[in-house]
Amino acid sequence: MTEKSDVSTSALPENQEIGYRGATACVAAGITYRQLDYWARTGLVEPGVQSAAGSGSQRLYGFRDILVLKIVKRLLDTGVSLQNIRTAVEHLRSRGISDLERMTLMSDGASIYECASADEIVDLLQGGQGVFGIAIGKVWSEVEGSLATLQGERVTTGETTVAGLTSSEIDSDELSERRKRKGA
Repeated sequence: MTEKSDVSTSALPENQEIGYRGATACVAAGITYRQLDYWARTGLVEPGVQSAAGSGSQRLYGFRDILVLKIVKRLLDTGVSLQNIRTAVEHLRSRGISDLERMTLMSDGASIYECASADEIVDLLQGGQGVFGIAIGKVWSEVEGSLATLQGERVTTGETTVAGLTSSEIDSDELSERRKRKGA
């Protein structure tokens, strides 16, 4: 994505965006690095925090980017065409982050529909076709859980972080735990 992620999760202090390297984004989204690279190069899901700027530079993906990566993976797994997925991704980009958490995507394998209420889902199901749904709020929780244990980087300082703690906070916490165990 070309826009900056505007997500603030419970693991993130306010106004401190965390970026995740490609390998971390792959683990959190359940995709291969080859898929990630292809989707970035073709513009399907571009890193919203930092794009690659030549050889040796790192792409950094934000929470919203990883959420979309995981949704793309789920849609592909159910047989939705890449062309229809591109349309869905454009729609997701146009929505606010708070809208995404409450959204459910439904598909009959050919088209993708946004369902914001139970009535819309019932209408879709009454068409008689088999459909599947992706509750984005559930995917959101899965991504948050994955990222809580994975390494990220604070965009403003470049510090390494896990679950919102900097490497120095993690080290000092481990040191205090060892001291407690040794003294006990």
